[in-house]
Amino acid sequence: MSTPDLNLLVTLDVLLAEGSVARAARRLRLSPSAMSRALARLRETTGDPLLVRAGRGLVPTPRAIELRERVAQLVQDSVAVLRPVAKLKLKQLVRTFSLRTREGFVENFGPGLIARIGKEAPGVRLCFVQKADKDSTPLRDGAVDLEIGVVGRGAGPEFRVQMLFRDRFVGVVRQGHPLSQGEVTASRYAAGGHVGVSRQGIDKGPIDEALAPLGLKRDIVTIVGGFSSALGLARASDLIASVPERHTGVLRAGLHSFPLPVSLPELTISLLWHPRLDADPAHRWLRTCVREACSDLESLPAGAETTEPR
Repeated sequence: MSTPDLNLLVTLDVLLAEGSVARAARRLRLSPSAMSRALARLRETTGDPLLVRAGRGLVPTPRAIELRERVAQLVQDSVAVLRPVAKLKLKQLVRTFSLRTREGFVENFGPGLIARIGKEAPGVRLCFVQKADKDSTPLRDGAVDLEIGVVGRGAGPEFRVQMLFRDRFVGVVRQGHPLSQGEVTASRYAAGGHVGVSRQGIDKGPIDEALAPLGLKRDIVTIVGGFSSALGLARASDLIASVPERHTGVLRAGLHSFPLPVSLPELTISLLWHPRLDADPAHRWLRTCVREACSDLESLPAGAETTEPR
C-alpha cells in the first residue's frame, strides 16, 4: 500500500473547518479548481465523500465529523514540532486567557491571581466566564483556556486534569440565628428551612443522602442556581445555606459558618485544559499562576478564612 500524502492533512483540516471549497481555497491561497482536485484526492484516499452538497452549500459526512477534531490536533502538533520553541517573554506577552469557573472562585482567588499576572505580564488579561453547567465543550472547542471545578462525568477522557485543592461543605446562617449558638446536631440542622443549590433545580443531593440513614430530611424551602444567591438568602433570613468552605470564604464574610453534622466526602477542585495547550509556554505559565494562587489559600489553617469576624 502506498504512503498517503501527509500534505493532504493540512488541506483536509482547512476544508473541514471552512466547510466550503471556495473559502478553503482562499485561506490556502489556491485556485478553486486546485482545491477541488485536492478534495477529490482526499475522497479517494479516505474512501469517503467528506463534504456533500446540501442545497447551495456543503455539509460534512459522519466520517468528516469524526475526523475533524483529530485532524486539527494532528496539524497543530505538526506545526508545534516544526516550530522552534521561543523563550517566553512575559513582559512582552499580549494575550487574553478565558477561565471558566463557578462563583466564589474569582472573589477568593481572583485578587491574588490578577495581581501576580499584572506584575509578571502586564499585557495579559484574564476573562472569567461563569460555569453554568458541566459541559466541557467550550474547552474542547477552544472557547475557554482553563476550567476550574469538580471533574464531572461530562469531562472527556482526553482532558488534562490537575488537582488544585480539596474542599468540604459547611453550613451557613446569619449572625443571631438559632444555629449560631450551641452544638449543631443533625436533628437541629435538618429541622431548619434550607436553601438548595442546584443548576438543574434538583432538590436532593449528597447531604440528603447522608441524613436519610438517620431518619432525617431537610426542608428545602427554595432552590437557587448558585452559592452567592444561597448565601444572600441566608444573610437576610433564617434559611440555612450549605456551601463549599474554601470556595466561598469571601462570600461568607459576616455570616456564621459551622461544620455539617453529617459525614460527607471531600470535594476535589481541579484544573482542566485541553491537551492542545499542554506544551504552550504561556499556558503553562498561567497554570502555574493558578495553582500557586490556590495553594496560598490552601496553606491557611482549616477555617482560618471562614466564619464570623473576630
